[in-house]
Amino acid sequence: MDLSLASKLPHVGPTIFSVMTQLANEHNAINLSQGFPDFQCPKALIERVHFYMKRGENQYAPMAGVPLLQQQIAAKVDNLYQLKIRAQEEVTITSGATEALFCAIQTVVKPSDEVIVFDPCYDSYEPAICLAGGKVVHLTLVRPDYHIDWARVRASINHRTRLIIINSPHNPTGAILTEEDLQQLADIVDEHDLFVISDEVYEHIVFEGEAHQSVLRYSNLYRRSFAIFSFGKTYHVTGWKVGYCIAPPMLSNEFRKVHQFVTFDTATPLQFALADFMKSSPQHYLALPQFYQQKRDLFCRLLKDSKFKLTPSKGTFFQLLEYSGITAEHDVDYAKRLTVDTGIAAIPISVFSQQAIKDKYLRFCFAKDDATLIRAAEILNQL
Repeated sequence: MDLSLASKLPHVGPTIFSVMTQLANEHNAINLSQGFPDFQCPKALIERVHFYMKRGENQYAPMAGVPLLQQQIAAKVDNLYQLKIRAQEEVTITSGATEALFCAIQTVVKPSDEVIVFDPCYDSYEPAICLAGGKVVHLTLVRPDYHIDWARVRASINHRTRLIIINSPHNPTGAILTEEDLQQLADIVDEHDLFVISDEVYEHIVFEGEAHQSVLRYSNLYRRSFAIFSFGKTYHVTGWKVGYCIAPPMLSNEFRKVHQFVTFDTATPLQFALADFMKSSPQHYLALPQFYQQKRDLFCRLLKDSKFKLTPSKGTFFQLLEYSGITAEHDVDYAKRLTVDTGIAAIPISVFSQQAIKDKYLRFCFAKDDATLIRAAEILNQL
């Protein structure tokens, strides 16, 4: 008798990131799709990992994280956002931001609860909500600058609404939330007794001198929030899969009940090394806005005479390119053809939206060596 299994995620296949990276590898294309650098992390950070491996820090870490790392995170939060937190009670180290997002969603969402997300939204949110028995309410960001329509948010809330998920700087559009946005959010969640998950993995990659508007800046908002961050994005080590969640003690306590049965802990020598590097080299994350703005500006400047249209992104290491001057193809079809025929891999953004998108946009990652960006631009300028 053949076995059968009713899928808990019947509409979910491989993520677009896996699809496009595999296609890029098969056709030896320049991979500007998946968001990872093609340059190395700081040598001093690698040296600290080796040091702690050799010292024998290779067994389980404490479930919530190595205390030294929790303390360095708390010090950074105080410095950047003027929020004093209790490191061991409010900081939980996770195996990547994706794990933190999953655990936070499982902590809050119960069957039949509704969760508001903003399209285009990162593709890990909805599966985690569905696995918790929740219902996703998709609200479309307003073009051309991809801002949130707060009047529509208010109109979408009912007695089943439990959670709002925000993401700033925003993947895939590069938009950022303003102080006014956070104040609107704070008023709404207070009025309706809601929780917030704030996906802030690109917190240090905000351009034009703008300050990142974290939920950690607003005490009335933080008390209802899980703020989620990524060491991979900050230190160019996406393959390490180390992130963290900051939440008030009560929320952190419930979050850890889930976390301990998902990964329990995260690689010990990596945690010690990151703690050392955070303490010795704060200039690294402080310099990231300028570092990535130079790459954004280079990429945009190289494409100024191409058939693509663009508005420079406000944050993240992604740039949207509008391609209607080249083809009328659907973005998924064009992204695949661009990879196979032209040798450049990008991400179609329609896959991050529930509603059909008529706009012709692809997302390109500029977290690459300048030489890579120059080679890619030479190809794109020929289209």
